[in-house]
Amino acid sequence: MKSDNSASGPVERLVDRVKAGPGGAMTDEVGVITGDLTVATALQPDGRAGVAVQYTDADEWYTLTGSPAPLPHPDGLRHLHDTVLEAIKTGGGAEVPA
Repeated sequence: MKSDNSASGPVERLVDRVKAGPGGAMTDEVGVITGDLTVATALQPDGRAGVAVQYTDADEWYTLTGSPAPLPHPDGLRHLHDTVLEAIKTGGGAEVPA
């Protein structure tokens, strides 16, 4: 997993690549996207997490439907990110789990 923050302090952004399962991932802007995707889960100032997806190596990012999502505990960002990755691998129009 990649983190876009310094080595010290809490993780504020996680970025990973994933291959979407059949039915892909549902976005607010363009509907379902499929194939090789990059997923970024980032802590927002209000304490929720924003989840964005893009076709790997593309310029455009899309909001994964259900984002932003609340984080119930301090290590919730990593847990949410991993859960989103698994959902996208499964496909079926994956959204941020409620």
